[in-house]
Amino acid sequence: MSVSAPAAPHAHILIVDDGPDELRLLVETLRRANYRLSVAFDGAQGYDRAIAGRPDLILMDVRMPRMDGHATCRRLKANPATAHIPVIFLSSAAQAGERLAGLQSGGVDYVIKPYSAEEVLARVQIHLALASGNPAPKAVQETFSLDDDEVLVQATKRYLANHFTDTPALESVARALGTSEKRLSHAFRQSLGMTVFEYFRGERMAYAQRLLATTSLSIVAIADAVGFSSAANFSTAFREHAGMSPSTYRSSKRGHEPAAVQDQGDSSASLSEY
Repeated sequence: MSVSAPAAPHAHILIVDDGPDELRLLVETLRRANYRLSVAFDGAQGYDRAIAGRPDLILMDVRMPRMDGHATCRRLKANPATAHIPVIFLSSAAQAGERLAGLQSGGVDYVIKPYSAEEVLARVQIHLALASGNPAPKAVQETFSLDDDEVLVQATKRYLANHFTDTPALESVARALGTSEKRLSHAFRQSLGMTVFEYFRGERMAYAQRLLATTSLSIVAIADAVGFSSAANFSTAFREHAGMSPSTYRSSKRGHEPAAVQDQGDSSASLSEY
């Protein structure tokens, strides 16, 4: 694909980076290519400017004060008003795990610092071309932004959906969303009328019910898939949720007698409530 000219003339690019000295050459290069530029110096400011300005693409540093790039990207992708905007991460962290975290948080590309401004320009042009070939519907582009509570809740839901097996602590979840435990708990109570733990427990049990009804996985395997240390703990938690054991639930969905091998034990679930 040719990168000799901008994919979208006068496209608006938001740069979010707390190192202004590193930005000068990149800013000059992008301006010479006729892009309109906005700059923010931390993730919180970047999120606000993305909501206000609706840029066509965002260049995002990862390690920043107040809110890091991954947390900012998670929030942007949880808000319908900004979810369609491509995010390219710029970072000095070259580890594969860091790059993977950026992609999992919603980024479309990852450029390692120190970078060539021309390479960043080329990647910008490529991703703008890809976005222009699959534009967001006009109704989405004009969508009103969700309020902060709703964005936090939606971003948390997306984050937790990928963490059924490891049961992250509330502190870790809040950090991943660039907020505090108190702020996150308040958002869930205001939007859903429940705690983060209550929501997460319900989602894990709903996933377990789907696995029991539609697969032949063993109870042990399903317990592991939804983050329980043993089938006994899972059985206890499932019985509290569904009013029956996992094997009885499976039998009720398949219309035959309960399996000969019943759930093991009745000890309390090893979960700490948020």
